[in-house]
Amino acid sequence: MERKASELGMNKTGIATSPVGGKKTIEGAEKYSPDVPGDASGIWKERQAYARESENLGSVPPPVTMKGMAKTAVDMLKGGRSTVFIDKLGQRAGFERTGVRLYEAALSKLDVFGTWEGGPSREQLEKIRLDELSHFALVKRSIEKLGGDPTALTPAADLQANMSEGVPRMLTDPHVNLLQSLDGLLTAELVDNASWELLIELARELGHTALAEDFQRALDVEQEHLALVRSWIATGTMLEARVGEEAAGAPA
Repeated sequence: MERKASELGMNKTGIATSPVGGKKTIEGAEKYSPDVPGDASGIWKERQAYARESENLGSVPPPVTMKGMAKTAVDMLKGGRSTVFIDKLGQRAGFERTGVRLYEAALSKLDVFGTWEGGPSREQLEKIRLDELSHFALVKRSIEKLGGDPTALTPAADLQANMSEGVPRMLTDPHVNLLQSLDGLLTAELVDNASWELLIELARELGHTALAEDFQRALDVEQEHLALVRSWIATGTMLEARVGEEAAGAPA
């Protein structure tokens, strides 16, 4: 199915497409001042007021097992903050679960638009989807080992969910083709890699050596994902940029 990512067409969003109307718009903006007094400092003050009055973005739930309570107590006696670790684990659980959905969406794009020379194959996308699922399972087990509840929405998980709304929305947009959807996967993989790196550091800092090793293996796999997505975007973009849109294997 042909649908180029950079198709030339009747794009009327720019002001230059209507010289007369554009000129009138500029003249009107210069002639009439805003009907509301004040400047941008007003909204700053309102944001500051809301920030002072609002409570925290949720809380980290207490351990749900006696073993977990004991570990938390020992950690606090040592001066550690296991709640920070649980919070970040909750964030990774939510992100990896979303990652599964992102690659499911990418697979649906592949079915419609096909791929290109050097682009993603069904086997590659499916493998990454399964990797994301296994990483979710790893985080779930890790939370349970620490006596936590993997179904709880921690503050960091809530924050991540808010930040991540745009990527799933973009990948499920029917106007977006496979090549364009890879930009969303790239955004997710960059965040994923950086987040695993931080989680590994935190695990080592709190003495969870075995978990840090498990997370390092997950990071190694995520780095492979990132390299693949980058290469798919590069090959697809270069093919589309070749002289003549009928270049062999150009992404649809």
